[in-house]
Parts: sequence; C-alpha cells; structure tokens
Amino acid sequence: MNDSVGRRVRFHLAIPVSDLNAAEAFYGGLLGCPTGRRDTRWIDFDFFDHQLVIHLDTAPSTHGTNPVDGENVPVRHFGVLLDRDTWQKLADRLSAENADFLIEPTLRHRGGPGEQAVFFIADPSGNALEFKSMTHPENVFVA
Repeated sequence: MNDSVGRRVRFHLAIPVSDLNAAEAFYGGLLGCPTGRRDTRWIDFDFFDHQLVIHLDTAPSTHGTNPVDGENVPVRHFGVLLDRDTWQKLADRLSAENADFLIEPTLRHRGGPGEQAVFFIADPSGNALEFKSMTHPENVFVA
C-alpha cells in the first residue's frame, strides 16, 4: 500500500504473548523473522517487511471462530498475503517442522475470484496467524 504521495506504507501491529522466550523462538526461529528493538517486556520483529511487536501479557483470553469455506477460522487473527512461491516454501518448511496447523495448507474458494492458498497456525500464546497467497492478486478486494 502507498500513501497519498506514493511512499510504501507498512503496518505496525502489537499483540499479547504469555511467554517472550517462546514467542521469540516462534517468530524469530520458526518463522525466520529478524528481531529489532527489544526490552524486558516486548520485542520488535520484521514480519514480512511490517513491524510486529510482541508484548508480555499474562492475562488469559478466549477466541471464537467463524465458518469460512468449510473451515473454522479464528475470528481474532492477523497475517500476510504472500506470493505463491514464498507461501509454498513457508508451508513446506512448517510442514517439515511438524508445525501444528490450525488449518492445514489448502486452496480455498476454488475457481472464484477470491481463490487463495491459505493456512493458519498459532503462536505459543494462542495468537492465530493466517498466511495466504491469492491465485489472482489483483482480486484481493473483489467481492
């Protein structure tokens, strides 16, 4: 996304985690996101060229789901849209690491304008992440 003068816009997202070390191993290790600034209660990551900040928060929470194309999609989630090659390499790497998928890598909305490869995983604190790759990226907002 670009701003009104054509500069690339990155998102900043802060999420709660219950264990900084486990979250760092997940985001920095398993997903391979470079680490940025840090403190005793938070860590910045380069999450596919966006700023993700994990903040220590030990308060428990619950998360519901909604049905989407035959799957129970976590209502509270975030993620990225990747090109198909990057998506496939990540899906293959996570499968090889025996990652616990909330939703296994699959092709959703087959044949429609919103056709996409998608999978969901959760970090060690239960935050749901969606990784998708649009078959036709120009259709990302097509109804």
